[in-house]
Amino acid sequence: MSNVDTVALILAGGATPKLSVLTDVRTEAAIPFGGKYRLVDFTLSNCVNSDIYNVAVLTQYRPRSLNDHIGAGRPWDLDRTTGGVHLLQPYLRRRGETLIAWQAGTADAVRFHLDFLEEQREELVLILAGDHVYKMDYRPLLHFHRESKADMTIAVHSVPRYDAHRYGVVIADADGQITRFQEKPRRPESTLASMGIYVINRTLLIDWLKGPGKEQKDFGREVIPAMLAAGKRLYAYPFFGYWADIGNVQVYWEAHSALLGESPAFDLDDPLWVIHTRSEERPPVLLGDEAQIDGSLLCDGAHVEGTVIRSVISPGVHIKPGAVVRDSIILTDAVIEEGAVLDKVIVDKLSTVGAGAQVGVDDAEVVPNAELPDVLNTGLTLIGKRAHVPENLVIGRNVVVRPYAEKQDFARFEGGRVPSGQSVGKPPE
Repeated sequence: MSNVDTVALILAGGATPKLSVLTDVRTEAAIPFGGKYRLVDFTLSNCVNSDIYNVAVLTQYRPRSLNDHIGAGRPWDLDRTTGGVHLLQPYLRRRGETLIAWQAGTADAVRFHLDFLEEQREELVLILAGDHVYKMDYRPLLHFHRESKADMTIAVHSVPRYDAHRYGVVIADADGQITRFQEKPRRPESTLASMGIYVINRTLLIDWLKGPGKEQKDFGREVIPAMLAAGKRLYAYPFFGYWADIGNVQVYWEAHSALLGESPAFDLDDPLWVIHTRSEERPPVLLGDEAQIDGSLLCDGAHVEGTVIRSVISPGVHIKPGAVVRDSIILTDAVIEEGAVLDKVIVDKLSTVGAGAQVGVDDAEVVPNAELPDVLNTGLTLIGKRAHVPENLVIGRNVVVRPYAEKQDFARFEGGRVPSGQSVGKPPE
């Protein structure tokens, strides 16, 4: 049986407070990553590199940038007359006399589009997340599913025990058959984390979401435990490569760090597994006479006249003379003016850091962000899209500067200094 006998559903995600300014203006799957990519590029590329060319992307929250990026799917060879890429948008759905307009979870998102699945001919459905960074050949996973005669197969990845509470945790026997499943447990019994990658027989998925699981909203919290209780055969498929679930800004920053170094933990330069994306035509990188670069990734169109250390510089970024960017991620077309110093900062697209500003400086007391204490507590500072940091301003650590923030938004802070742990600007509407 051919591996192309599979339709892939990519859940494009929504907004999460733990990604802060990155999802204030876009859905998770559309977050820029690695300079020139978006998060969804990794899942889309895994599909086509695995010979899966019937792909549907399920959108919901702020989908415009994601829709623009994917378009007809040409960069991934998904602009096909049969199969290809399908962008499935949310819509009003009637349940009795009630109109339902919002998807309430991963399983509910699939339920919204059962009519699409019913029209497909493939035997298997591969359900994927659009906000993970990894390179995975899905063909061995599909082969394992068929050989084990599973009703559902869940791809799993070993994680540190202290981090297992972030995931659905799988307990399996020696043959890989799942005996228990814990969704984000306080005391995990295993370190095998669900990757949010599921293979399931198409007819079973349709029948389940219309029948026994018609009220179930989420795969991890409801569908998987209910299938186990109903005696369905669920198996775990181990994946041993690099994998990052970009669920918060700290993981986002750490995943970028994995791109750097002579032997990076995650290698984007792999001719055997190309990550495809929609690219803009930009001129080559331009380095000024006094530019200094150390252990960094620079993209087309970047103009560096200052110093860049262990950082990722996206297309069109301009780092002016005397500016220092250290351990930071600067997204497309941002401008770092003369003499500005950034340390451990994420700067979103089209933002400007004014001349002489210092962002991410050590305060006498470095405190977690007041609004996101569980996420922003390691010294990472965020600057949202199209924000403008005034010149000579000093900003501490664990600070959030929201999208479109202007000079007047900083006026309430005395002495030209934003202390650690503060947030600046208006929350998104």
